[in-house]
Amino acid sequence: MRDKAVKVVLVGSPNVGKSAIFNYLTGSYVAVSNYPGTTVDISTGHFNYGRQRFEIIDTPGMYSFIPLTEEEKVTRLLLTRQLPDIVVHVVDAKNVRRMLNMTIQLIDAGLPVILTLNIMDEAQNMGLLINVQLLEKMLGIPVIATSAVKKVGLESLKRVIYQYKQVQPNIFKLNDELEQAITKISARLSCSYGLSQRITTLLLLQGDPMVLNMAQTEKAWTEIAAIMADLLLKNKNNLTALVAIEQQAIVDKIVAKVVKYASFDRQHLRNMAGYLGKITREPWTGIPILCLVLYFGLYQFVGKFGAGYLVDYINNSVFVPIINPVVAMGANDYIPWEWLRSLLAGEYGVFTMGFRYATAIILPIVGTFFLVFALLEDTGYLPRLAMLVDSVFRYFGLNGRAVIPLTLGLGCGTMAVMVTRTLESKRERLLATFLLSLTIPCSAQLGVVLALLSHNTTIVTIWSAYMLLVFVSVGWLSAQLIPGRRSAFYMEIPPLRLPLVGNVLKKAYTRMTWYFMEILPVFIVTSVLLWAGDHSGILGMMIQSIEPYMAFVGLPPAAAQAFLLGFFRRDYGAAGLYDLAVAGKLTDEQLLTAAVALTLFVPCVAQLAVMVKERGLGMSVAMVTVIIMIAFGSAVLIHNVLKLLAIQM
Repeated sequence: MRDKAVKVVLVGSPNVGKSAIFNYLTGSYVAVSNYPGTTVDISTGHFNYGRQRFEIIDTPGMYSFIPLTEEEKVTRLLLTRQLPDIVVHVVDAKNVRRMLNMTIQLIDAGLPVILTLNIMDEAQNMGLLINVQLLEKMLGIPVIATSAVKKVGLESLKRVIYQYKQVQPNIFKLNDELEQAITKISARLSCSYGLSQRITTLLLLQGDPMVLNMAQTEKAWTEIAAIMADLLLKNKNNLTALVAIEQQAIVDKIVAKVVKYASFDRQHLRNMAGYLGKITREPWTGIPILCLVLYFGLYQFVGKFGAGYLVDYINNSVFVPIINPVVAMGANDYIPWEWLRSLLAGEYGVFTMGFRYATAIILPIVGTFFLVFALLEDTGYLPRLAMLVDSVFRYFGLNGRAVIPLTLGLGCGTMAVMVTRTLESKRERLLATFLLSLTIPCSAQLGVVLALLSHNTTIVTIWSAYMLLVFVSVGWLSAQLIPGRRSAFYMEIPPLRLPLVGNVLKKAYTRMTWYFMEILPVFIVTSVLLWAGDHSGILGMMIQSIEPYMAFVGLPPAAAQAFLLGFFRRDYGAAGLYDLAVAGKLTDEQLLTAAVALTLFVPCVAQLAVMVKERGLGMSVAMVTVIIMIAFGSAVLIHNVLKLLAIQM
């Protein structure tokens, strides 16, 4: 086998199947790391074919060579600095007209390109017939048809990657005026841009800031600027629009020759998918559908089934009566040291608290949430949800894209804060992080809260209404106080599709495994810290310092422990609240107060660490300070209103 690995980079828009192709090529040998100098993750893996080893890099979604988001910027930098041996451009075959534009940009950039027409099964179901051989001939590069989800054509893609030999692709000329300007400017470029002179000039004409900054250092910049100014004067449109129109005209000519539309008896299926896709994003129909998704997906499945039935069964029928006594008996029989027995099987024992919380209380809730999320993801509902809420999110300084990290925050706030990187501006990332940390409970916390409150419809209604009120009011006020404007909303909208059960289960299982491997060590370390604090008396002192605040909001002193646990992990605090409620130490009024305060309480240690990494220490401390004030202020408000009105739940 040859020592040097061939570097293969996967590029393409979001939702075109890059990750599915990446997973097929690399299997389980994957590493995720930040791109140098950024906080954006890239995935790398390897596969062997014949006697050759290949390194595969999966890049963040990219619509065009002119980056709008940090993720697109990273993909551009990777293409210009990593010097890939092969670039596999993955496109959605249904949207080939829109996506071929970037294929031509990659060719213009002088990169060694393979075009992959993915999701071909859906394109064929829509009646699109693509002449792959003719497209390959017109572009002058290899073109492969695949359906990554069904694993169709992926072995052919492997073989084409293995056999790839760079050839001179076809260069598509723009109008004479633009070509003359490109020739003149290219001749005057002397700096190293990491790209061909042709694409560098085109990016310069379109006002790309990365190229423009470097071009201004050119010795011939005055001449280059004069050529650009002369071209602009001769055209009514700006240069960006002029180039875009010309490039799209080229794509349209190609598509007209290689794409045909068939007429067959599946038209009614396309009409039905189109109809369902439309009603999910129209406010009058989309909002009721969203309410149904939240009710059945989160409240019934995650809240009642996951946090109610599964947690109750695993914790109260397996751990408490069977496993915990066996562990305690084994510790008493075989461990002579009291301190070690209490460390393993005491009140804050590594097994009786840490492992039990993670396995019996948290994992069933997280697992059911990830099943729901994977289902919504694979149906194509989430982008439609983004369109639906875009008009509302504008009042919070955000656009519809923010619904993805906010929805993901219902699974894991730590993961969601990292996903805010996909938002375009620093202001939007800050606003989304604040709303995530304050008002979005993770699935484990949400599941426990819903399970505890679900016996009383009035409590659930008040809690839900108050959370919505805080989200709206704090979101609107934050948008007014933080300067800046929200960015324009754009998102790829895939068609609604029936999800494959195997894919949904695999996604949910992968995320459950990742989550469990992340939380189990944290829970064990937390148990050890609590045990050490209990034995040293420090924990008692900390709980005593919080107890007066509990009395101030009408909660029993024992609730202080749940809030202290909540700082280590939100779900840990929710589990502590669950133990209090099961022991009958909280009335319904106290449950409501505690649920409101704990839901709004500070993010857990893991989420806080990511916040510091993403938003900076100063900003994170400021957000946590405001969150503590809002959480306990809300608890005081709820307690006093209930007391004043003498409401009996």
